[in-house]
Amino acid sequence: MDVGTEILILGSSKNSCNGDDLGQRLLETTRCRLQGLPESIIAAACARSGQRVLHVDSRNYYGGNWASFSFSGLLSWIKENQQKTDLSDECEDWRKLILENEEAIPLSSKDKTIQHVEDFCFGDQDSAEGVEEAGALPKLPMFSTPAAEGVSPGSEKESPAAEGISAGSGKESPAAEEISAGSGKESPAAESPGAEPQTPEPGQAVGTEAARAAPGDGAGTAPGSAAAPSTASGESALEPAKMEAAPSESAAQEPKKITYSQIVREGRRFNIDLVSKLLYSRGLLIDLLIKSNVSRYAEFKNATRVLAFREGKVEQVPCSRADVFNSRQLTMVEKRMLMKFLTFCLDYEQHPEEYQDYENRTFAQFLQTRKLTPSLQHFILHSIAMVSETESSTLDGLQATKKFLQCLGRYGNTPFLFPLYGQGEIPQCFCRLCAVFGGIYCLRHAVCCLVLDRASGRCKAIVDHFGQRISANYFIVEDSYLSESTCTNVCYRQISRAVLITDQSVLNTDSEQQVSILTVPPLELGKAAVCVIELCSSTMTCMKDTYLVHLTCPSTKTAREDLEPVVQKLFNLNTEKETENEELEKPRVLWAVYFNMRDSSGVEKSSYAGLPSNVFVCSGPDSALGNDCAVKEAETIFREMFPTEEFCPPPPNPEDIIYDEDEIEPEEAGLSNSPETKPESSAEESSSGGGAAVTKEELMNE
Repeated sequence: MDVGTEILILGSSKNSCNGDDLGQRLLETTRCRLQGLPESIIAAACARSGQRVLHVDSRNYYGGNWASFSFSGLLSWIKENQQKTDLSDECEDWRKLILENEEAIPLSSKDKTIQHVEDFCFGDQDSAEGVEEAGALPKLPMFSTPAAEGVSPGSEKESPAAEGISAGSGKESPAAEEISAGSGKESPAAESPGAEPQTPEPGQAVGTEAARAAPGDGAGTAPGSAAAPSTASGESALEPAKMEAAPSESAAQEPKKITYSQIVREGRRFNIDLVSKLLYSRGLLIDLLIKSNVSRYAEFKNATRVLAFREGKVEQVPCSRADVFNSRQLTMVEKRMLMKFLTFCLDYEQHPEEYQDYENRTFAQFLQTRKLTPSLQHFILHSIAMVSETESSTLDGLQATKKFLQCLGRYGNTPFLFPLYGQGEIPQCFCRLCAVFGGIYCLRHAVCCLVLDRASGRCKAIVDHFGQRISANYFIVEDSYLSESTCTNVCYRQISRAVLITDQSVLNTDSEQQVSILTVPPLELGKAAVCVIELCSSTMTCMKDTYLVHLTCPSTKTAREDLEPVVQKLFNLNTEKETENEELEKPRVLWAVYFNMRDSSGVEKSSYAGLPSNVFVCSGPDSALGNDCAVKEAETIFREMFPTEEFCPPPPNPEDIIYDEDEIEPEEAGLSNSPETKPESSAEESSSGGGAAVTKEELMNE
């Protein structure tokens, strides 16, 4: 069967269909694409501009390397990557489908972007065998083999993608439930935007409205041992919440003992990102979310504090003017020095004489000439500008400092926002917009090759694992789908990642509900600074009485070799019985995983061998804190395809849409979708302590 499409995207998706009905649902498509955040943005932009989009992914979960997992889902993902499981069975039958006037570019059936995966359990190693996740769906008997269903061999259950549930995740996927692919009409479950944000007063406790019960993996089996791994993923749509005052419990009390079996049982409370990022409140992604109205599908929480690691101690960094003058860490002279320098950074372009002699020097050297004390230099370099001490130029540092300052006060007392339920929610928001405007999504749908027309030199189709040919005008492929022969000349960087579950915060305060960012300077020459993001339970990414800690840095060795020295400085890695007195004050690590992830950002298209002009390659996550790289890449590719179209314009006002009679009839018959039910979270998780939840009204009215 030869099926046509305008745009074919190879990557992760939201709604899904199976191979049998694919031919019936696609006739003429403009684009075909695969995978994470850049592809999801492109899919939304293309569908919004009236193109027909097919989004295909060979995995049985959403998001690729941008995905979020429940705890059991992450264990399953770990197991799959440790075993180097193929995404699909290798099959060469597709070669018979290539005609004489055509040429094939094989695609990779293995994901080689993740390496050196190591996981450890440091908690009370009571037996977790037989422990089931609370709220997990009961296992159903499998009537067909995973190969027949297109499930990767590492998966422990069938992926109910067609039901809107991410495979192995047990977390409902609102886009699949609320939006009928190709309907062009939104479900009533989508909420509308509203009020202008207000910066909370320092120390004021502001909380989030409970959104949904924390999602997770509902069918992954509980591991039999403390370090036994398992895989799956999940993402949920994000929706901003309302700000309300909320009390918080004292952090001075003894941390509760958390056992491994409790973590397994509450696994659905975890939403663990493979990539750790924050959103700058005036960054490109926030601007795009507001412009496209995608922010209605998301919820965000302010990062409540910026921390610094200096002389072996963790300290809070004063960011805003109020923080600076209320700080007890700084003398009055230091406060004046700091405010004077930050004021200069806001309009440094107007005073080139102040820095032009240092343009060829590092930012650290420039700071030494500004009459700043060593502590102020440390705060500015590592916690405000967050640039390299040895590699970043003076201009790089001034630009980064200005960006930080410009983002202050838009939604809170720090420049950063974090999406509730994890970073993996953001791709789903754009997938949902694509689905609203007719995009079609297929999980567990492997693609064997790209088909080139010899005469024109353009890609004309793909061949999937059913032997079905899908034609398109444009093809968007995530880097990991390309074979080794295509990537021979590409030089990749690597990212070192660690994820920890701990029993208390790195800096205890009166509020337990803190979202913190900490930059740890290099501990030795040749190493990179490590970005640490600590998430509390009110972010809906971990269970009550625990914290989820992400560590990220550019790789020099394996992830464990790069990051374990920092983990040892900040945390107690011993079991409770082995803990010494000097380690008692440190947060105890209950569980940890280390892995290296490929960084394909910045690779030029010309580096890939033999790709035609209508095939575009999207990179995976980079090591930067923000998402600007992904947004820029998505917009660049979209403008290459459609130079005259607007990139992600706002959707039309529902009152201005004129529906055909056929579209109105189902609503009159009472068949309209019912709003999604949002379970309430616990009072502890609803309390955001010192942070503010950002309502969708705040984002939309910007």
